[in-house]
This record gives sequence, structure tokens and C-alpha cells, in this order.
Amino acid sequence: MPKVNENFLKLEKNYLFINIAKKINAYISENPDKKDNIIRMGIGDVTLPIAPCVVEAVKKGAEEMGVKETFKGYEDSGAGYDFLKEAVAEYYQSFGADVKPSEVRISDGAKSDCGNIVDIFSDDNVVLITDPAYPVYVDSNLMNGRKVIYADCTEENGFCAVPDYNVHADMIYLCSPNNPTGAAFNREQLKAWVDYATEKNAIIIYDAAYEAFITEDNIPRSIFEIDGAKKCAIEICSLSKTAGFTGMRCGYTVIPEELEVVASDGTVVSISQLWGRRQGSKFNGVSYPVQCGAKAVFTQEGQEQIKENIRYYQENARIIAQTLDKLGIWYTGGINSPYIWLKCPNGMGSWEFFDYLLKEANVVGTPGEGFGKNGKGFFRLTSFGDREKTKIAMQRIEKLLSE
Repeated sequence: MPKVNENFLKLEKNYLFINIAKKINAYISENPDKKDNIIRMGIGDVTLPIAPCVVEAVKKGAEEMGVKETFKGYEDSGAGYDFLKEAVAEYYQSFGADVKPSEVRISDGAKSDCGNIVDIFSDDNVVLITDPAYPVYVDSNLMNGRKVIYADCTEENGFCAVPDYNVHADMIYLCSPNNPTGAAFNREQLKAWVDYATEKNAIIIYDAAYEAFITEDNIPRSIFEIDGAKKCAIEICSLSKTAGFTGMRCGYTVIPEELEVVASDGTVVSISQLWGRRQGSKFNGVSYPVQCGAKAVFTQEGQEQIKENIRYYQENARIIAQTLDKLGIWYTGGINSPYIWLKCPNGMGSWEFFDYLLKEANVVGTPGEGFGKNGKGFFRLTSFGDREKTKIAMQRIEKLLSE
């Protein structure tokens, strides 16, 4: 009889959002008349359509696949077409991050790469993850039996963890702007993590999926804006929230040429080459029409169109924050992020507040406890919804919590 990877048995039985869906479905089954009244502000899925220029680029790419002379089969490397890697590199250079096309690898999204990147690292590495955390960071390492330790993000430090030099880590997951808290590292805070990783000979896996929402000058768009980062960091990004690609699936991972480790036999090993070997074995690349659409995102027209959508979500975040300000509720996020992370009112627990909002206001959010122990007593709302529904939801919440 085959043996299973028993590390999977140590995981929570259900993914956080499956538990949320079960609670919503149970409520609807008991209150079928409320089904259409529920406003969902929990899962971070976009609601606005793909930018017109991107749609046209995808159509053109699909049409090329129907003509013998322009048909594309397997991509040679699975790392992405040069036209897209060059566009991504130019985008990085536009805000001062020195990234070469050869350092860019196209993927089907940040979630996949955040989980899969651990394949190239030994299972006996110690992994440091900020808490609260996006579940894939924790789960993908627990699946391989790695020791996971945590850096605390709390109300006291504004949910921006500070490195502790008394703690050793081999791999470090950072996300800024953060999912779920919406907090973002400034340059000094991020430099502190680069310095820590350099001293500990650790590698930072930096999730920059929400960089396009940054509005403040002192918040880096990329870890590669920080001196020393190219020798200790991998950056993973996505077009899911930047350009609405949640249903199209395309992202990119940047691994600097300088990033190397020493193997047990003393051999110097290129992380980029290892990742390329892994991807070549397990991944056949993102479809040609989707990569054509992704390239359009980085054109002047594409940037103008996606920024219009981002401004829409940022206004939703402002509406949410304005209501919380009225109610005197503490929160982070919203300014450089589509997420608002709030302290549950009246000392309520995360799941308690979830049930309260669902039943009394028919509004769905995400319990902070689902992201780690430091999420207890906190709650996440997303600004990715419809404008009118966002207004109605906040009116309901204001009325409920003012009573």
C-alpha cells in the first residue's frame, strides 16, 4: 500500500475560505430569503472587467494561434516569451528597480510560485513567516515538514514585523503591501529585513502582488529598490489584482543573477538555475494569448486603463475607512492596499464578529484568526467589490455598530 505524505494530515482540515463558504451556505439554507441580500467583502477577488486593450491583445494572440504561420506550440523554456519579460523588466526600471529580462520568469500567478518555490530548498531549512500570514506561505512549507517560526505583526508595531537577530532563519516570507493586514513596509523597515537576511545568509521570498496599489513615496514598489536585496531576495508578483487577471492567471517571479547559495559539497549554486530546472520539469508555461494580454498591461495605454480600475478600488477603500473612522474603530491598510484590517469592536473574537455581521447586516468579511494567532480579534474587509454594494455594506455596518 502506498504511503501518503503525512505532513498533509497536520494541516487544518479546510482552507480558510472553504470554511467561510460553508458558514455562508449554512446561513442561506436557514434564511433563503436573505440569499440576494448578502454583500461579500471577504475574498480578495476583483470585480471590474479586464482592460479593453488587454482584451484586444488576448484576442489577437488567440487569432495568431489559428494561423499556421503564427501558431505557437510549446514555449522553449517555459519561462515566458521575451516580449513579456522585456516589458516586465522595463516596468521595474520605471520606478528605480534594476531588473533584467533574463531575471524574469513568467508564471501563472503569485500563489503558485509562493508555494512552489520551496521545491528547490531543503526540507531542513527553518522558515520565518510573519503572523498574520497569507495561508499558502505556511501550508506549502508544512506540507514538506519544514520547521516554521513566526515574526509577530501586532497593533503595537502597526502590523509590520521587525527582525529579531536572536532568531535564526534560512528562508523568510515577507508580503508588502501585506495580505491580509494592508500594512506596508517603508524603506527603512524593509532595509532592516534585507540587512537581517544578509547577516543570517537567509533568502527572502518577497510577495509584491499588491505593489500597484502603493500611493506613498516612502513605500517601495519592489524589494530590489533596497541596496543589497539582489543578493538575498526573490520577488514574486502577479497581475491578478494589478490588472484583474484572477481568471486569466499570469504573474512573474524575479530571481537575480547574483543570488547564490553554497551546496553541502562546497559548490556555488545559482538559485535562478535551480528554479529554471524545477519549472522546466513541472511547468509548461503560460498560454501565448494570455502572455500577449499581459504585455498590453505594461504599455502606456494599458497602464492608464488598469490604473483607472485601481483608483475605483482605492475609492472603495476610502469609503470603508471613512466609516471606520466615524465609528472610532482602529485599522490598518486602505492607503497602499485594497485591504482594510480592523480591530473587532467591543472585544469580539474574529469568528464571533464574522457571525454577527453575516446575521445582523448580511455582510461577509474574513476573520483575522484564519491568518494566524495574531489575527485573533481582527477582521479583514476587501475593497474589490462593487461601489454601490460597498456603500450599502458600510451603511449597514455603521447602523449596526452605532446601535
